[in-house]
Amino acid sequence: MAQLTMKTIAIVPAAGTGERMGNNRKKPYLLLNERPLLYYTLTALASTPSIAQIIVAVAPGDEEFCQQQVLEKFHFKKNIQIIAGGSSRQESVSRLLERVPDEAHLVLVHDGARPLITSELLEQAIAETRVWKATVLAVPVKDTIKAANDALQIEKTISRERLWAIQTPQTFERSIIGEAHQRARQQGFIGTDDAALVERMGVQVKIVMGSYDNIKVTTPEDLIVAEALLKKRRNNRRDR
Repeated sequence: MAQLTMKTIAIVPAAGTGERMGNNRKKPYLLLNERPLLYYTLTALASTPSIAQIIVAVAPGDEEFCQQQVLEKFHFKKNIQIIAGGSSRQESVSRLLERVPDEAHLVLVHDGARPLITSELLEQAIAETRVWKATVLAVPVKDTIKAANDALQIEKTISRERLWAIQTPQTFERSIIGEAHQRARQQGFIGTDDAALVERMGVQVKIVMGSYDNIKVTTPEDLIVAEALLKKRRNNRRDR
């Protein structure tokens, strides 16, 4: 475990309903190779030595279900706490931040629907945040990006040389992310991710190279891709 002065707490917004999945089962509990998505996320976080504690926000009313069907069923070795999330991702993160203990130095935010994160990437994010105070995992954009008007007519092609697709984890000093969410709440600002809330305070956020395997499961097609990536990962382990 990291020293007390550098204690890292992982918070996991996992309160989404997954409407785009077209499935009655909520997204954190969709099965990937017979195990819920959230299982893989928590396994990576729990196996990361620098992370002292994990707090998960689930849909209100799902606390007992998650406790029984995920935590108790798979016997994670690290301290994991479950709370009720909010009506939006940003509200869920704000609620999670309220539960982060005062002695925590860093807060690592990771989406429950990114099951293929690795302990190596998590440790890299934490190490970089100790230096830079605010970091995000990201990968270079591979596709050509164009801007269009309301009539879907292309207005210009945007150079992708400086474009990055942002992932999680996003990791921050506790005081920075706490103030960012407090300001956003007071000013009624809604950001697309936590880094956006930090950026608007004038804090520089450092990119840490992520992985194209670290996908977010949003559609049924993503689940198929995740299954293929898991299979590739298992085959790579066997070949070593």
